[in-house]
Amino acid sequence: MRVLLVADPGVPTERAEAVAEPLAEALSEGGRRTVDVAIETRLILLTPDHALDLATARDLNAQYSEAPITILLTEIPRHERGHPLIAEVFPDEQVGVVSCPTFGALATRRRLTRILAACIQRIELGFKDGSGNPEPHWSRWGYRESERSYALHAHTFFGGPRLVTGMVVANEPWRSLPRLSGVLAAAAAAGAFGIFYNSIWIMADYLPWPRLLAIAALAMVVMVAWLMASNRLWDRPERESLASVVFYYNVSTVITLLVCVLALFAALGALILGGSLVVIDVRYMADILGHPAGFMNYLRIAVLSASMGLIAGALGASFDSDADIRRLTHGQRERLRVQQEDAAKDEAAAAEGAEAAS
Repeated sequence: MRVLLVADPGVPTERAEAVAEPLAEALSEGGRRTVDVAIETRLILLTPDHALDLATARDLNAQYSEAPITILLTEIPRHERGHPLIAEVFPDEQVGVVSCPTFGALATRRRLTRILAACIQRIELGFKDGSGNPEPHWSRWGYRESERSYALHAHTFFGGPRLVTGMVVANEPWRSLPRLSGVLAAAAAAGAFGIFYNSIWIMADYLPWPRLLAIAALAMVVMVAWLMASNRLWDRPERESLASVVFYYNVSTVITLLVCVLALFAALGALILGGSLVVIDVRYMADILGHPAGFMNYLRIAVLSASMGLIAGALGASFDSDADIRRLTHGQRERLRVQQEDAAKDEAAAAEGAEAAS
């Protein structure tokens, strides 16, 4: 038996590679049959109405005739009737679709293997009554008679937060920090004033910690709001049926940017703290403040200066290139999928026209 996993680039491909071996073992039925799991990395396209393009799976089924079962592992968040849609199975077409974000940030290899195995078993054997493979406690299978397909929905209470955290992981915010190098440079230049101006030392010493942290939080919110507005990252639903999914897009985008900006603030604070420890003599600081100074005074200066630098850096802040913006969030990447689908159709139409002309 051969199974083909078609995975989006990035996190889905990494997860497909991680589960290929345990999935083959789970499907081998204790060694009674040999199972080969192949992996194909390909951007899974969307149709203009933002539905998954299952034609990709059909084409791959034709190319890999020795692998009759194809599972699409996508980073596209899916939602249906108020519930996150974890997986969908079309037995007649030998195709299954699994949405990675619905597993959450801590998607274990065991959990993903279990869901993939359940999808494949339903393609092979059916299980309309839900027997043969028990449901995870956080989800439930359902059979859709009209479409002759199965759907695995997450419970709304836990499924929504899990979907958002999974989308944040798929956005890979830790890789977005280098794309804000221009912002970091501007913020560091502004924050460096805190090292050389003793009025900032006095203010940092006077302010209580709750107020310093509130100033830092406000600076991060300002930066996130500016990045959202200036790069047009807030998505609006094109139609009512997409409102729920777009809501998850926007929440995940805000959290992704918060993680980026928090990392930026930490890096900036560390730079200023290191610079102040080198430049500011502790005895001179004590003379200015009028009382003994220590490490906590340096830390206060770093927090206040980093907050000032972040607010200054937010003015005109943007990513280093348009390509970085297009890859940052699900909404932006989804537009790329639709555009590529349109481009592929245009190329096919042009090829057919050239053939007909010749």
